[in-house]
Amino acid sequence: MHSRRFPELTRLYAQSAPYDTFDTWPDERVWEELHHRLSTRDGWQLREGPVVEKSITQMRSFVVEPMQYGRLFLAGDAAHVVPPTGAKGLNLAAADVKVLAEALVDWYRSGRTALLDAYSATCLRRVWRVEHFSWWMTTMLHRAPGDDAFDHRLQLAQLRYVTGSRAASTSLAENYVGLEHV
Repeated sequence: MHSRRFPELTRLYAQSAPYDTFDTWPDERVWEELHHRLSTRDGWQLREGPVVEKSITQMRSFVVEPMQYGRLFLAGDAAHVVPPTGAKGLNLAAADVKVLAEALVDWYRSGRTALLDAYSATCLRRVWRVEHFSWWMTTMLHRAPGDDAFDHRLQLAQLRYVTGSRAASTSLAENYVGLEHV
């Protein structure tokens, strides 16, 4: 994945085997793999620069339910983790904080607890939608250990559908940008 952060800084992800270590991924191999995986037919070129950070990220997900216990409210990674494939972790954290902030403002202004009491249920509707989207993106774009030729063909069929169907690409875009009605 190529995720531009600033004009001079980009975060790049490449899938590796779950047992890989930093020793198996020197900078030269990182660049070789990224050039191979991100090559395009339109002449776009990946520009190399210094590798400023390297990590091996597990493709994992979890959700804490409920996201509150009494007066303790969890938000962001403390409450849920999504794999980086859908790029939704920060968005989910910001959505949690927005819901909690509105609930706290209402409580301080009026003394009502309805929004605080509903915090977990309100957030979890969005969290589970995003968890599903991230799982779907991960299974469509990444090979899992033990995948066979059948699994690979399913991935290719899904990719063809997403890139060839207006409805499917609209759904992907809607989920990627975020759903307000969730």
